[in-house]
Amino acid sequence: MLEFALHLPLNNVSFGQTAVAILREIHVRGYSPCLFPIGPSIDLSTQRIDPEFGGWLNQCLNKTLSTHKRSTPVFKLWHINSSLESVSEKQVLLTFYELDSPTREEINTIRNNTRTIVTSKFTKNVFSMFGLNNVDYVPLGFDKYNFYVKPKQFFLDGRITFNLTSKLERRKHHAKVIQAWKKRFGGNVKYFLNCAIYNPFFKDEDNKKLFAQIIENKICPNIEFLGFMSTNEMYNDYLNSGDIIIGMSGAEGFGLPEFQSVALGKHAVLLNAHVYTDWANSESAVLVNPTGKVEAYDGAFFHKGQLFNQGNIFTWDDDEFIHACEVAIERVENNRVNEAGLKLQNEYTTSKTVDSILDVIKSIQN
Repeated sequence: MLEFALHLPLNNVSFGQTAVAILREIHVRGYSPCLFPIGPSIDLSTQRIDPEFGGWLNQCLNKTLSTHKRSTPVFKLWHINSSLESVSEKQVLLTFYELDSPTREEINTIRNNTRTIVTSKFTKNVFSMFGLNNVDYVPLGFDKYNFYVKPKQFFLDGRITFNLTSKLERRKHHAKVIQAWKKRFGGNVKYFLNCAIYNPFFKDEDNKKLFAQIIENKICPNIEFLGFMSTNEMYNDYLNSGDIIIGMSGAEGFGLPEFQSVALGKHAVLLNAHVYTDWANSESAVLVNPTGKVEAYDGAFFHKGQLFNQGNIFTWDDDEFIHACEVAIERVENNRVNEAGLKLQNEYTTSKTVDSILDVIKSIQN
């Protein structure tokens, strides 16, 4: 049986969600690799961990320091920053790169990993333009363990609900989306915008202050800002409660919340750029063409002149976005279920993702 080790973050944000999905599939296949956790602590509080899987995780963790050999290849899931280091002589790195201008430090890190996996064709093309030829494209899959269609009517008044997701960031154009949507639909309770954009890296009072600033400190009866959802079960309810998912981020590594929503049969308004174009098309989403690019720097997560995360994000026209929202409303009125979106559950699976990861690991063993 193939031998490899794992170096993964076991936390409650998107990296951790991806790691656990991969771990579940590796467990199903009967592997028992050494497991190095990334980060100061392990937090699986968002997950439902059954005893068998939990016991397997502990077994993998507990044997690592006494049995791991540096000759065993390692699969690492992490940021490019801090991925020059490795617990093995051969490392396969899976990373989510979002911008378009890799720095010398990022290029050197990728070059010094045996193979690097990215989940976006756009990212693979960017790296290719900078001379990196050790990069593989592997898309993520639908997380069927945590996300599933709930045949439940969440609202009884016939409203059409838009969902806006992911951690509040300038890169994701949250404020731009909300302000444009408010200008067109604000006050019309036939339509609602539910924003699950709480950023756990900010203090609670800072989140609330930023939310208020976005809507100019005015109450809007059909825009709601939701708090942090502590479990995937709660998040699944949220995704199921919407009719239309908005994905107008200027740069994404994969866009998991948007992807899971479309795969659950939700209609979508998506930017026709970067990774969205890998898994969405005009049948499964209403697409908005970008109008250009702007610098990504926000003073919080992207700082100009640093060694990592330099470059630009896509931007778009407000009127084109609103027109797309109106087309999506028509689609909902015709059929609340996005039949084309449901197909993603079978087209993109965690099993296929792990197949590709294991193929890459096999390729470096000789």
